[in-house]
Amino acid sequence: MRRTGGTMVDDGTRRDEDESDFLAAYDPHAFAPVAVTVDVVAMTIRAGEPLLLLVRRGARPQKGRWALPGGFVRAEDGPAGPADPDLPDAALRVLAEKTALPTTLHLEQLGTYGTRDRDPRMRVFSVAYMLLAPDLPDPEQGRDIAEAAWVPWHVLGHGGPAEYEPAFDHARVIADAVERARAKLEYTSLATAFLPPLFTITDLREVYEAVWDRPLHAANFHRKILAAPGFVEDTGDLAERGGPGGGRRPRLYRAGGTTALHPPLLRSAHDTRGGSDDRR
Repeated sequence: MRRTGGTMVDDGTRRDEDESDFLAAYDPHAFAPVAVTVDVVAMTIRAGEPLLLLVRRGARPQKGRWALPGGFVRAEDGPAGPADPDLPDAALRVLAEKTALPTTLHLEQLGTYGTRDRDPRMRVFSVAYMLLAPDLPDPEQGRDIAEAAWVPWHVLGHGGPAEYEPAFDHARVIADAVERARAKLEYTSLATAFLPPLFTITDLREVYEAVWDRPLHAANFHRKILAAPGFVEDTGDLAERGGPGGGRRPRLYRAGGTTALHPPLLRSAHDTRGGSDDRR
């Protein structure tokens, strides 16, 4: 409380009145308009091949170019639908609208992109998300999309086919996502996100080989996985079949409870010798 002109006034009430007066006089048009979008980097692995989900744009700008699934955040309720409660909700909404992929998947925020000329229409800031899951289904063609497809990572790098040159600055977003995935495999249990609930050590090694794009020594990898506390848990069961060359059936594992690997599986610490050691 404080005294004003002989009258006691509550400071909280005064602050609320000042805030209301400020907002009533505030002119949002005094600032340059900007827009916010969300983009989704969806990743999966099929037959040992790491894939990214791209959509071919069916509308301008950059009509016909391949891009990440994305769209504008809905700030208000309107004819197109209700406002997005939060950015992850917007990301899952545009993913469902443009590809019909499941909306129950886990998203991880990748980064924010706001280069001045990244979009020719206006100043656009985009919040990008990563989505990783095993053997995701084929996408369906959605709104404002001419085509949707899973595209191998290797065709999106330097020297890849010109037809897959991404729209806007999505090449930068994709490069950041690929490096994030590769780095997180070193320090976290992210690799299990690419696998079904039950898997063999060979299955896990193939994820590392696909994402890191290099062969790994099977016996060394097996030893390091089992030496990382909480990374995987032995189910006590065996796979239904042996390896490609026959032999004993390998053990089945499930993801452990840890999210951080101690010690980490550093890329620089792995050599490229062959071998198989899935029977232990």
